Amino acid sequence: MKKPLMVASALAIAATAATTASARDQIRIVGSSTVFPFSTAVAEQFGKTTDFQTPVVESTGSGGGLKLFCAGVGTEHPDITNASRRMKSSEFALCGENGVTEITEAVVGYDGIVVANAKSGPDFALTRAQIVIALAENGPKPMTWDEVEPSLPAIKIEVLGPPPSSGTRDAFEELVMEEGCEETDLVDCDGVSVRSDGIYVDAGENDNLIVSKLEANPNALGVFGYSFLDQNGDAIKGATVDGIEPTFENIAAGDYPVSRSLYFYIKNAHVGVVPGIQEYANEFMSPAAAGDEGYLVDKGLIPLPSEMFDTISGNVSNLTPMTGNEWN
Repeated sequence: MKKPLMVASALAIAATAATTASARDQIRIVGSSTVFPFSTAVAEQFGKTTDFQTPVVESTGSGGGLKLFCAGVGTEHPDITNASRRMKSSEFALCGENGVTEITEAVVGYDGIVVANAKSGPDFALTRAQIVIALAENGPKPMTWDEVEPSLPAIKIEVLGPPPSSGTRDAFEELVMEEGCEETDLVDCDGVSVRSDGIYVDAGENDNLIVSKLEANPNALGVFGYSFLDQNGDAIKGATVDGIEPTFENIAAGDYPVSRSLYFYIKNAHVGVVPGIQEYANEFMSPAAAGDEGYLVDKGLIPLPSEMFDTISGNVSNLTPMTGNEWN
């Protein structure tokens, strides 16, 4: 009769050990490659200046990060996800279906999407309509830039950019492909998409890799966030888009046509379970980090207007949950 008791005790001990092993004392963050450098800088500062462990930050792309984030509640799932676009209503619904019902949204600042090439390559002055003509799947599919517009360089069209899982790709398709399509009659704008014949190359979620590939191929163009242009200005240069240079000042003023908001999302149910989540989020939305003169501005983040910054910082401090009406 003692054997079942011994087995039960062994099972209880094993269960306790498994629970202990699954608990985490280190924040896990996933998501956007564009927000990754900012999130990493905050994580490193947080690790240096507090008693909490330095959070682990993974670059999975906005879509990939939200999929992981929305998969469930529990320490096997991420605590925070970064995004270079707003969470979609369908993703919010997926979160809810999987028990992730309390989510705080934070807009960190702004970023521009740039089209850039190596400093040793030709200068490009592009319009969104020209980019659409060059890259549309349902367009004329030119092979060289001068076929798009005679004044453009007579070189092969080669564009390295983010994959479909990336928020930068989503924003590029919306702000360039969809809006630019309305300015040309050479492309069918019904479901306009990026061509798939090798002219546009999915270069993965590592924007630093795109930068290094541009240095190796001066005739190629890359698509990525402004912060990577800002941090690699000695090696690459940005094309003007609709006559506007991709500069900090032009993006902050709203003059540069291809700009978007950057986000992170907190899984409120993990606050108090995994140590330091609230404190990390507060650091991210602090004046010292994301404020007008914060250390993230030095890395290329375009800061929020002061009133908006104060509102969002308050939402983060209070863990104000999303309501589901954000898309109305």
